Amino acid sequence: MAELSGLQVFKYLPAAKKQAEANCKKCKFPTCMAYALKLAKGQADISLCPYIPDELKEILEQSLKKPQKEVYLGHKNKVLTGGENVLYRHDKTFVNKTIIAVLIDTSTNDWKEKLDRVLDFQLTRIEDVFKVDLICFRGEVSDDILEDVEQKGFAWVKEENLSELCEVKDGSLKETVDELIEIRKKAVIEKDENFSNPVLIKLNYDKDIYRLMSKASVYLCKYANVLLFENFNEALFSTLMTLRQNIYTDPQKPLQVESKLYEFNNPDENSLVFLTTNFALTYFAVANELEALNRSAYLVITPSDGMSVLTAWSAEKFTAQIVAKTVRKFNIAEKVKNKKIIIPGLLEHIRDEIQEELPEFEIVVGTVEAYQTANFVKFLGW
Repeated sequence: MAELSGLQVFKYLPAAKKQAEANCKKCKFPTCMAYALKLAKGQADISLCPYIPDELKEILEQSLKKPQKEVYLGHKNKVLTGGENVLYRHDKTFVNKTIIAVLIDTSTNDWKEKLDRVLDFQLTRIEDVFKVDLICFRGEVSDDILEDVEQKGFAWVKEENLSELCEVKDGSLKETVDELIEIRKKAVIEKDENFSNPVLIKLNYDKDIYRLMSKASVYLCKYANVLLFENFNEALFSTLMTLRQNIYTDPQKPLQVESKLYEFNNPDENSLVFLTTNFALTYFAVANELEALNRSAYLVITPSDGMSVLTAWSAEKFTAQIVAKTVRKFNIAEKVKNKKIIIPGLLEHIRDEIQEELPEFEIVVGTVEAYQTANFVKFLGW
C-alpha cells in the first residue's frame, strides 16, 4: 500500500464528516486536518482521537508498517541494519547504511594480523570518521580478544548469529542483482513479510580486487543491507565507504563541510588565500588541487548551506557581505602578508562588490575549474 496523504486520512475524521466532534482538540491539535497531516506521517499517536473508526486504524497500521525489519547485529557495540521504506533514495531517503563487515576466520594462520589491520583502519571524509562496521568471527576466539575489540569501539558477531538476515548468494552479477531487486520490491511495494528480513551477501576471497570492488559497489546500490568480505583491503573499503557516504545521505539536505579556515602544506604569512562555498564536492575539488601545489595555502569556506558556487550566489548565500564577514571572522589579515584573496572564477561579476567590502585585500578572480589552479598560480608567478 502506498503512503497515505493527509487528505486521505482527513476524510475519516469528524471534521470531514461534519460531525459534532469536529475540531474538538482532544487530540491536542488545533484542527482535524492538522491531526490528519501528522497521522499520515506517523508523527502522532492514533489513540489521541477517540472518534477514529476501526477502518482507518487498519489502514494506518498497514500504511505505517515498515516494509523491512530493523535488526541489531553485534554483541555490545551494536549496529543497526534494515528498516528501508523505498526503492529509490530520491523517493524519500534511505534509512540505515549498508553494513560493511569483515570475516575473520580463526582457523587461518594470519587471522590475528588481519584483525589488527581491520582495527587500525580508519577513513575521514567530509568530517565523518569511518571504520569497519562489523567484525564477524568464524571459529573459536578468546574472550580477551573479543573484549579488546569491544574496547576499541568495534561491533563483533559470531558467524552463526547472522540467522536473522536473508542471505543471497554471490553468483553471477546479473542473477544476484535481479534477486536483490526482487526481494526489495516484494518488501517495499507488496509489504510481503516473507521478504522483510535485511539482506546479507558474503563475498568470498577474490584475488582480482577490481572485480570484487565492482560487484560490491553494485550490491551496495542494489540493495544489500550487509556486505561481508573475506578480503580485507584498505583501498577497497575506502572506495566503498566513500560510495556509501554519497548514497546514504538525505537527498533534501546538501552534503556540506564545515565553514572554517582550512590549511594546506603548513601555511605561513606568505601563503596564498583561496575562497569558496561549503558544498562538499566543491571543497574536495579545490582541496585536492591545493594539496598538490608546491606551496602552502589557506582555504576560506563560507557558510553557504551546502550549495555550489553559482547556486549559492543566486540564493543570496554567497554575497560580498557574507564573504567579508567570513574573512574577518577567521582573521585572515593577521595571518598573511600577501593581501590577496582568490575567489572562484564563476563569481567574477561580484568581484568589485567584494573588493568594496574588503578594501584591505586585493580580490583576485581565480579559475572556473579547480583542476586549472596549479597553472593559474604558475601563470601569475606566485
